[in-house]
Amino acid sequence: MNKLLLVDGSNLLFQMFFGMPARIFNRNGKAIHGTIGFIGALLKIIRMTNPTHVAVLFDGEHENERVALNSDYKANRTDYSQVPEQDCPFTQLPDIYAALDCLNIKRAETTVCETDDWIAGYALTYGKDTQIVISSFDSDYFQLITDNISVLRYRGVKSEICTPDYIFKRYGISPSQYADFKSLVGDTSDNIKGADMIGPKTAALLLEKFATLENLIANAEQIERLPVRASVIDNSERLQTNYKLIKLSNGAILPFRLDELAYDVDNLTSTQILNKCGILP
Repeated sequence: MNKLLLVDGSNLLFQMFFGMPARIFNRNGKAIHGTIGFIGALLKIIRMTNPTHVAVLFDGEHENERVALNSDYKANRTDYSQVPEQDCPFTQLPDIYAALDCLNIKRAETTVCETDDWIAGYALTYGKDTQIVISSFDSDYFQLITDNISVLRYRGVKSEICTPDYIFKRYGISPSQYADFKSLVGDTSDNIKGADMIGPKTAALLLEKFATLENLIANAEQIERLPVRASVIDNSERLQTNYKLIKLSNGAILPFRLDELAYDVDNLTSTQILNKCGILP
């Protein structure tokens, strides 16, 4: 069976840019620590997962249609057009793109959607017949997990592979309920507010009884705890909006066909790759 590795490139860039212990410059004084971390981590992820196909996908700069649903969506994120160049991860993207091209790994930037939508599109299109590993710390991908689809949270030797068992043990729900769960509890990273009085344990218990957010809202009068019942009723409109923000679907036009993502391991080290594409002159 084919195995497709989908790398959330923006997520990995931020992890490496801010996670490297020190700024690194090449002989021309150009900052390259994010690039070094990115390519080194990517090669380790590839060795961990042994994919037959690879794509690295990035969020581009464009209007986000989810903001039309909720103007607060991701409003807490830093505007990197207003920070000094040395503090902006995106200044190292050209070098990362050059290195990916040297590796013959397909990469693309979104123009009308988010990276989540592309990755969901690949997972939902190919996930029945292809093993898929999604490399990212974005928990929204948990909703895509199946027996064939897993999420890799890369931390070197402390990396975790998230499977249906992982989701159940951590949250007490199935992956298919994750969007419902997150709608209830909220998501501070995306500036999504959940319902008052509902934390992870309460959300899991509610979904155990009602199965879905839609069914929970429709049958809110059956909720035994009065404060929780009132919270679901009072916040039903917000919860439904949250679900639209969080739920991933198969509507995005994908940048590559699966056969275009075939990858042959060439066993080059990150230093060899960076030298090859002129990043370490």
